[in-house]
Amino acid sequence: MSREALGKIYRDGEIVIRQGDRGDSLYVIQEGQVEILVEKEGREIVLRVLGPNELIGEMAIIEKEVRSATARAKGTARILTIDKKNFLKRISEDPTLAFRIIETMSRRIRDLSQQIAKLKTSHNLLFIV
Repeated sequence: MSREALGKIYRDGEIVIRQGDRGDSLYVIQEGQVEILVEKEGREIVLRVLGPNELIGEMAIIEKEVRSATARAKGTARILTIDKKNFLKRISEDPTLAFRIIETMSRRIRDLSQQIAKLKTSHNLLFIV
């Protein structure tokens, strides 16, 4: 990882954001990987692994809600933090940024819909047998 780049270095297993915390920033993965997981009934469920140029935490900054998941470095990762004020400034300077975020969110919703359909299909097959 280059030392002159912006962003903070997170070590393997280090928490970037925690489920349930208030969100006032979003994050851009510059290098490395981050796993997104939810904590439920004392268990961790990994939802996905994200890599360079992907966003983390955009839902909480837009919705003003608590974080819906935890993001944890998988290996060493460099991550840039963008607070809400700078985020809004960047969108006013470059409206295509908002469109790219909508694209990202749309892709994630599509992926989740497919996962739900697979789970429902396998769940129904269990009861047919």
